[in-house]
Amino acid sequence: MQGMSGPNITRDGLPFVNFSGINYLGWQQDKSVLSAFCASVMRYGLSTGGSRATQGVCEPHHRLERILSRHHGKDKTLTFASGMLANMGFINAMTAKFNFSSTSKIDNRDAVLVFDRDCHWSLWKAAAHLKFGERLLAFRHNDVVDLERVLGMVGDRKAIVVFESVYSSDGSVAPIGEILDVCERTGTLSYIDDANGFMVYGEPQRPFYEAFKHMRRADFIMVSLSKSVGLEGGAISANAEFIDAFEVLSGTSIFTAAMQPATACAAASIIERLQDDPSVMDDYLRRSLDFRQALLDLDLPLNEEASFITSVMIGNDSKAERVREALEEEGFCVPIFRYPAVKRNHALMRLIQHKDHTESDIQRFVGCLATLLRDAPCDAVRTRLPHAAVAN
Repeated sequence: MQGMSGPNITRDGLPFVNFSGINYLGWQQDKSVLSAFCASVMRYGLSTGGSRATQGVCEPHHRLERILSRHHGKDKTLTFASGMLANMGFINAMTAKFNFSSTSKIDNRDAVLVFDRDCHWSLWKAAAHLKFGERLLAFRHNDVVDLERVLGMVGDRKAIVVFESVYSSDGSVAPIGEILDVCERTGTLSYIDDANGFMVYGEPQRPFYEAFKHMRRADFIMVSLSKSVGLEGGAISANAEFIDAFEVLSGTSIFTAAMQPATACAAASIIERLQDDPSVMDDYLRRSLDFRQALLDLDLPLNEEASFITSVMIGNDSKAERVREALEEEGFCVPIFRYPAVKRNHALMRLIQHKDHTESDIQRFVGCLATLLRDAPCDAVRTRLPHAAVAN
């Protein structure tokens, strides 16, 4: 790409309307955000210059962590250079053995991780050292009854249930309260990957409030800053005693540098703006629903839940790639999820509308898609596929 990623991008000199970007509120193009970032660079420089353990972090990191702790109702927050590092650090900490001294140690090698089967690749990758069926178990996607069945296999071992709030491939939303009910009833720890839902849902006037109002009950809440905030970075919030141990055990906190100070500063400012002015997200969600309805009017098989992620189910992997290429020729950048991101021949086109897409952009895209699928119909137009499951 040449220039910024936004509603439109230029790639190799050619213009595209961009439905692939996850920084859909466009903060990285906001002049006040850019000014705050540059001012922070002049004060704190371009990096922390070391890991948290060797010299500490900068004031912007501390400010961001305080904001996130208040938002989640937790004692403490630990920030990371990315959401992926947060996820990988969590799994490492929860399965590690570490001797602090001859008289102080921790051994989590008996812990059992219980994943929603559609959890993000970073979580599955981090748990790859665990034998599936013994220390790593999975329950059917968003199926609370199956979760109870799987937890029954754990016995008296300590367990951690790991799931997402909003799943990135099909936009489905977890039954957060029901899952946490099961965790609390069984004495199981809970970890929510809120990468896609952070700052999007949870307000009473927004969709999925009944699910998201339970978020604070989770033991651990992870967020990625690359979606609603539109910057790099991640964080985990929990009670202080968990975070104090986790800071050492994660590895991804003490053995690598934190996010850039200016990024932490800008992220804190954006979160405060979203908190102070809910209309920014409210307006975006309304437009997302309008976009979804325009695609439904084409009789396309979409993801069942009307979150801001709109996925068109296509099916055959090769056919999905041909759809992407045809839309590219019309000047649209769209992402295709195919194996190993989803099951083989369960390919889908994941669309995320940018807040600054024009009505003309939307109408032209819908028209091109309608023509494309009329001339070369996809499998999914004929048969509604089940939700896409992230490959284990």
